[in-house]
Amino acid sequence: MPLNPQVAALLDMLSQMPPVDYATITPERLRALNDQPMQMGPPPPVARAEDVSIALPGRVLPARLYVPEGAAENPPLVLFFHGGGWVIGTIATHDGTCRALARASGAAVLSVGYRLAPEAPFPAPLDDCCEALAWALAHAGALGVDGSRLAVAGDSAGGNLATAAAIRARDEGGPALRHQLLIYPVTDTDFNRASYIENGGAGGFLTTEAMRWFWDHYLGQRDHVPSLAAVIRHHDLTGLPPATVLTAEFDPLRDEGMAYAERLTAAGVAVEAEIAPGMIHGFFSLFEAVPDAMPYIERAGERLKAALA
Repeated sequence: MPLNPQVAALLDMLSQMPPVDYATITPERLRALNDQPMQMGPPPPVARAEDVSIALPGRVLPARLYVPEGAAENPPLVLFFHGGGWVIGTIATHDGTCRALARASGAAVLSVGYRLAPEAPFPAPLDDCCEALAWALAHAGALGVDGSRLAVAGDSAGGNLATAAAIRARDEGGPALRHQLLIYPVTDTDFNRASYIENGGAGGFLTTEAMRWFWDHYLGQRDHVPSLAAVIRHHDLTGLPPATVLTAEFDPLRDEGMAYAERLTAAGVAVEAEIAPGMIHGFFSLFEAVPDAMPYIERAGERLKAALA
């Protein structure tokens, strides 16, 4: 189907901005351009939004805890890992997303500000997410949440980190997870998939050139791609928590997200996968400009609510 009209209007507005030259831009410059929240009105209300410090060996990560209005005492907890190609993005850029997800799921959401590449390349961001998950379990009482009902979620690179953290939690005796919400996740380094060819050109919200740049900064100089980075290549996906995989029709990452959902299903993992027609990469977090994204947020919240009941 054609682009959603709300998406088309947004892309038309964004087309007035100078294009990014990924051949010359630095991470610092791209962060300066992108790490301002796109806010078109008051943020979705929650009962409590509290900044939290996650003290880990040798470092302290910023985080923000969201408790929705009407939440039960000691609600379940969803750890959220923001997108941005492992290079850009902050807890502030995804503030509205986490608020909306908390409201839709009835769960508390802990948004984690993991370290970014290239200053902290793979596996440092993943280490942060895994250790933040263990920290959240250990501090569930102080956070006022139920540590026995945990899930992970993330969009784009954050979806990659969420499912990689689920794999490591399984393999390393980490916290038991009830669900993984993967929103247009990065799962592979194959730029020859049809969705890259169809949607990765200039003028899109996410381009092939950008994804190559992000991968180069995340992995650095490596002779091979680790399977906890390109998670679709992991040899064993059995025993992982049930998953919701959401992709977008006009997203370069569409095909690798759906292929990962198929691999999870083949491994015996319960999966609900969906391609959002007419949508682009990032639409889940663009709900203020694209109100048609809200039903997808509501459905994702319902799936979390059912898994964490």
